[in-house]
Amino acid sequence: MLLELRINDLALISGLELDFSAVPAGLIVFTGETGAGKSIILQAVQLLTGGRASAALVRSGCAQAAVEAAFDISRQPEIVSLLRAHGFDSGDDCILRRVVSEQGRSRFFVNDRLATARLASTLGAMLVNIAGQHDQQQLLRSSSHIDFLDGYGELLEQRTQYSQLFAQRQKLLQQIGALRSQEQDKEQRRAFLSFQLKEIRQAGLAADEDERLIHERDLLKSSAALVELVGKSHHLLQDKVRELLTVIRKNMEQAAALDPQLKELTERISAACFETEDLEGGLAAYLESMPRDQGRLDEIAARLALIRQLQRKYGTSIAEVLDFAEKIASELHALDHLEQKIADLENGLRGVEQDLRQQAAALSAVRKETGAKLSQAMRDELASLSFKQAFFEAAVTADENHLAATGWDKVEFLFSANPGEPLKPLTEVVSGGELSRLMLAMKCLFARQDQVETVILDEIDAGIGGEAASAVARKISELAGHHQVFCITHLPQIAACGDAHFFVEKTVASSRTRTAIRSLSWPEREAELARMLGGDCPTTQALALAKELLERRGRP
Repeated sequence: MLLELRINDLALISGLELDFSAVPAGLIVFTGETGAGKSIILQAVQLLTGGRASAALVRSGCAQAAVEAAFDISRQPEIVSLLRAHGFDSGDDCILRRVVSEQGRSRFFVNDRLATARLASTLGAMLVNIAGQHDQQQLLRSSSHIDFLDGYGELLEQRTQYSQLFAQRQKLLQQIGALRSQEQDKEQRRAFLSFQLKEIRQAGLAADEDERLIHERDLLKSSAALVELVGKSHHLLQDKVRELLTVIRKNMEQAAALDPQLKELTERISAACFETEDLEGGLAAYLESMPRDQGRLDEIAARLALIRQLQRKYGTSIAEVLDFAEKIASELHALDHLEQKIADLENGLRGVEQDLRQQAAALSAVRKETGAKLSQAMRDELASLSFKQAFFEAAVTADENHLAATGWDKVEFLFSANPGEPLKPLTEVVSGGELSRLMLAMKCLFARQDQVETVILDEIDAGIGGEAASAVARKISELAGHHQVFCITHLPQIAACGDAHFFVEKTVASSRTRTAIRSLSWPEREAELARMLGGDCPTTQALALAKELLERRGRP
């Protein structure tokens, strides 16, 4: 049950606090002139339950708009379980809040903690059932009739299971179609891939080969200078340095024999002689290994040119070219086994379609039973809405050759308002007032079976007058007997039935327009009903009728 609603800086409302705790179950009506802002209440609740937000909803000159509502969930354990499953502490109350910035961005809060839009939307659907112009437009779309029927019959979970299997079937069909498309140009594709693979493999590439070739090329280009420099150094070591070090070593050995203190220096000079011999050998080995074949430069240039050509075609590096070759090989393998893969997928598809048809048949059978129940229930509801001779039928037509995401059924609501007239599609024959009563009848049926305790009716009385208006008022009062019902109305017959009555009006202060909402006392209700009956200057008859309407209801 909705206990409190607070609105700040939303559209024409600067600040508003409404307390509904005194009417936990019953009818709460909102009336006022056209354009006064009655539907802002509906907008506020829709925002809380995940409705679309925009910067245009923020009151001009304000940084943000905020809507907050407190609900009593003590009799809705499924909501308590949902909140706990998402880590939200919950007692008997659930507080929803939404803040919309002047840039159009918004945030959701549940029990003063940041929440996701999905959770807010799920909670909203469990807390509030809204019937407005949008729902009536849905009723006028025959494609939506199957949703109404499945909702009434509680078939949505069964339909979801079918839809998941249908999506699996569609995926298999897409995969098979893609493979069959490949099969049509399989030979041409195989020839092209085989050419690419052969070109790469014939090259015999090795990892980092291009880097090693570049290094070898650079050495060859510098070989003459290297031979000259290293050769001179080798010659000096061999002919000059080693000869002189040998003489020095012999001299120091003789000196060390005369003075033992020279022994350490003599040993170091001997070591230097041996190191010089090693250096000479190292330089000789380097000179021996130095490439001198200038024709090798042409071979390296040709090889690097081949590598660059393959890199331009298949990758920026040798590693990428080799990876590309592996992918080609895998695709060729897949092409060789394409027919088998198609056959395997088709076998899987046959199994899925068999299960899908079984589920579609089961869903269709339950829908036909539900359609008969809904037809009778709607006829009973319409009879109580001054449609005693109206006829309604939820027609379920099965087409086993046409599997769709919702099954193989076509659901269409048929209607006849007058005896002797044949049933025709509701979308073709219903008038505005008839549509309002049909929507109300359907909402009453749904309200009895779902767990939602709060129902909002936004001008459900459009196009209704006379005896039908009284019938609608009685039906809404009946619904309010077991639900908390908010009704935005222009009909005095409905307004008179309210357990609480709020008046919505526009005022201008300091050159700013604002919408205000206030609760009406019993005398004020008489005056408002008279205005609804006779305009701003009601007649004596209008005042008397307003008083009579309220007296029929009885003073609270």
